[in-house]
Amino acid sequence: MSGRPAESLNLCGTEPESIVDGPGFRFVVFTQGCPHHCPGCHNPQSHPFEGGYRASVDELFEAIRENPHLAGVTFSGGEPFCQPAPLALLGQRVKRELGKSVMTYTGYTLEQLQAMEDPVVQALLETTDILVDGRYEQNLRDLTLLFRGSENQRLIDMNATRARGQVVLLDLEYL
Repeated sequence: MSGRPAESLNLCGTEPESIVDGPGFRFVVFTQGCPHHCPGCHNPQSHPFEGGYRASVDELFEAIRENPHLAGVTFSGGEPFCQPAPLALLGQRVKRELGKSVMTYTGYTLEQLQAMEDPVVQALLETTDILVDGRYEQNLRDLTLLFRGSENQRLIDMNATRARGQVVLLDLEYL
């Protein structure tokens, strides 16, 4: 995960203080580019891989560090796993240097990501504490779901999943 490509991202935007993209106040990084093109997606402007703007991992980290009230960082999109190397680096720094959590949204399932056997994809999974997986399915839309748009999407506790070796859903009772 070294070299120039891992040091910057192509972004659709950021949200410095979100309360809807994970537990607590979160800094949200919206990546540019998504291969899924889910009908009804709430970020269709993030679908094209061209466009957006470049930001370095260092710039994003400094913006995150500025707010001591953040509970963590959320990677959304677009599709974060299309830029796994810089996000893994950012997530590692956020956890190591700031002690904050990392949440990642993806249109892939956890099983699809694991089957990729790509070291940078695995690095982003390793730094993720909460994973929302699965494509947005417009016909399964449910506005009452916490941090998800459709019923098929899972809210996975990645730390418990790694410890048990099987998918463990996040216990929403403790959020």
